[in-house]
Amino acid sequence: MNNKTIGIIACALCVLVLGWGAVNRLAEPRTISVGGECLTSAPKDRTAITIRVSVTDKSAAKSMKTASSKVAAINEYLKTLDVKVQTSEFNSYEKSEWNPTTHKSDFVGIETTIALDVSASNIDTIEKVLTEFAGQPDVFVTNLRMFTSSETLKPILESCLGTAVENARERADALAAGAGRRVGKLLAVSYGSGSSYSVSPAANFRMAKAEMVMDSGASYAGGAITGKDTEVSVNVSAIFEIR
Repeated sequence: MNNKTIGIIACALCVLVLGWGAVNRLAEPRTISVGGECLTSAPKDRTAITIRVSVTDKSAAKSMKTASSKVAAINEYLKTLDVKVQTSEFNSYEKSEWNPTTHKSDFVGIETTIALDVSASNIDTIEKVLTEFAGQPDVFVTNLRMFTSSETLKPILESCLGTAVENARERADALAAGAGRRVGKLLAVSYGSGSSYSVSPAANFRMAKAEMVMDSGASYAGGAITGKDTEVSVNVSAIFEIR
């Protein structure tokens, strides 16, 4: 093969490479990347408290048995109410206290703690639970809070996601129009979401409850606790084709 033939083949290859590159550039869609947001709210439709049983005894077996028996009795009562119950803590450990006289920690016993999260759609139901258990030995009622259930939050979040995508398309339309182009189909999208989940109106409701009973003998008036709606936010990052 002479030099002239080699040169012709090389030129042909260059033309093919350049032509293939041009075809690829024509085939690749031109795109625009934009962000979109949605801000909305969801009603807090459930009220919850935590019932914590803590029992300390020199015997580990007795500590666990006593705590478990108390929780079993609590669960039997809760079965009579329209509530959701979930065990949020089960812990047993050696408890020690500092002795200022001997300047060392003294063994107190084995403390077993079992906590139940109890929630209801009606705050008056939670009031019944508070009235039943507040002030009982080794039983502590804490962390009164309001929140939005997942059943209520899910459709609101999904609707907000659609709004965020629409918001992204509107931005893409405005940007493309400024360059004399039009937005085509959505090529890719990713998203993130967040919400302010709960509100705790009292740090130690058990203490507040006891003070009310001692002061007036009156019970808690249901419905006095209110909280603002759960704030829901969705952010999307979208890629659109432009023509």
